[in-house]
Amino acid sequence: MAGAGLRAAARRWMPRRDHGGPRGASSSPSCPGCGPPGPGAHCPGAPRSAPAPAPAGGAEPSAHLWARYQDMRKLVHDLLPPEVCSLLNPAAIYANNEISLRDVEVYGFDYDYTLAHYADALHPEIFNAARDILIEHYKYPEGIRKYDYNPSFAIRGLHYDIQKSLLMKIDAFHYVQLGTAYRGLQPVPDEEVIDLYGGTQHIPLYQMSGFYGKGPSIKQFMDIFSLPEMALLSCVVDHFLGHGLEFDQAHLYKDVTDAIRDVHVKGLMYQWIERDMEKYILRGDETFAVLSRLVSHGKQLFLITNSPFSFVDKGMRHMVGPDWRQLFDVVIVQADKPSFFTDRRKPFRKLDEKGVLQWDRITRLEKGKIYRQGNLFDFLRLTEWRGPRVLYFGDHLYSDLADLMLRHGWRTGAIIPELEREIRIINTEQYMHSLTWQQALTGLLERMQTYQDAESRQVLAAWMKERQELRCITKALFNAQFGSIFRTFHNPTYFSRRLVRFSDLYMASLSCLLNYRVDFTFYPRRTPLQHEAPLWMDQLCTGCMKTPFLGDMAHIR
Repeated sequence: MAGAGLRAAARRWMPRRDHGGPRGASSSPSCPGCGPPGPGAHCPGAPRSAPAPAPAGGAEPSAHLWARYQDMRKLVHDLLPPEVCSLLNPAAIYANNEISLRDVEVYGFDYDYTLAHYADALHPEIFNAARDILIEHYKYPEGIRKYDYNPSFAIRGLHYDIQKSLLMKIDAFHYVQLGTAYRGLQPVPDEEVIDLYGGTQHIPLYQMSGFYGKGPSIKQFMDIFSLPEMALLSCVVDHFLGHGLEFDQAHLYKDVTDAIRDVHVKGLMYQWIERDMEKYILRGDETFAVLSRLVSHGKQLFLITNSPFSFVDKGMRHMVGPDWRQLFDVVIVQADKPSFFTDRRKPFRKLDEKGVLQWDRITRLEKGKIYRQGNLFDFLRLTEWRGPRVLYFGDHLYSDLADLMLRHGWRTGAIIPELEREIRIINTEQYMHSLTWQQALTGLLERMQTYQDAESRQVLAAWMKERQELRCITKALFNAQFGSIFRTFHNPTYFSRRLVRFSDLYMASLSCLLNYRVDFTFYPRRTPLQHEAPLWMDQLCTGCMKTPFLGDMAHIR
């Protein structure tokens, strides 16, 4: 029954065609950012297209291509068993590098979005407060107040070209993903994007973000707190453009960034959270369970955060209890990461029970005490916690993890809350079938491009349109404007490449540790390089179905 249900679902989305080719003409409107929809597939928000017309004349090469198309569609359908969906566990930990927890003796943590997870309700508050600061203190137009926070507009990891007022998604090879460039709240046509960058969608290294995501004119938004910042930036640009107001792009960017910073520096965000911790703080019980479990197994714990002590103390009391400091061997607040990891000049300062700075010289870091600022070099000297026996968790790939992995050899764990939602989407039948057929269709295009007569080129063009629409569908499942934070249409994103480079492990939340023994070894999957692709998948994607091995695979359920 499950297999029949899956096949029925597949038939609902898969394009229907006779062996002789498609029938009818497509009249669907274009999908923004993905070009005109192809025959067969359906783009969300657009009416279902009718099959495209069959190539004129019915010449043998085109008939052969459509026969291979139908054979491939059937093969892909038959190779997808019912259990193909829900293969990924949103609560799993994923490894970029082999790591045994048996060898980890010391666990370190950031606070915001690592120990403390915040509800999405916090983002509109940040957006509204920064918007009001722009109007009241920076004298921006009152009309900006009409904009509300749109939680589904932006995703983490996007780049912003300050001089062009362009918010865009860039892949691991520095190419802008066409269809994901926005000025204000409006998409920028692909042709304009290419023209803006000198006839290419590639952005050279010297223009790209530096090591911490800040280039000379392009910034990458890497943390979760940047979501309301991107939304506000886009809304303000939208207002200025919509009303024909001249503005300096650099000034506007800095003003928005400063307004967002003011929300944090002035403590507004801290006040909202402290007033209603039940509303804003999630997974508190799970955080307590993780920390208690590690301590009970003899692990040493430390906390390094940029947040102030009073805020951290109230949050930890809410999640863990009044004696939370007894779980940690060292607690450091207002650390000023990432300079904490690179600047040797800032000494540690001790805080008393009321959070008042003390003047005495720090010669050791004591359990139960609170320290402010300092630097990693003194930290290493005083604790002697070095190398791969230390595992540090954080949500910001640059500020939390990069230096620790590259300069100091610590193990690192990235907390990526978006991972849970993205895995649930990947586990859907719609995504699995759409992606598998898209890959198979790509293989057909690659292999059959040797047919270059006029009628065959028509067939190949129809396949390319269908492939483009499938890519549009899979992108929109994650986010209508920008898609997944981990992939462009086929390449890893710039964010994803940094995630692999700077983290040994990544997971949706710290609570995922509860699903594993404290001596568990994580082994990264040997994902194939292009020249290592498994035979059956390589043959499937290139359209060759005559190998005995693949023939056997077709009968497996």
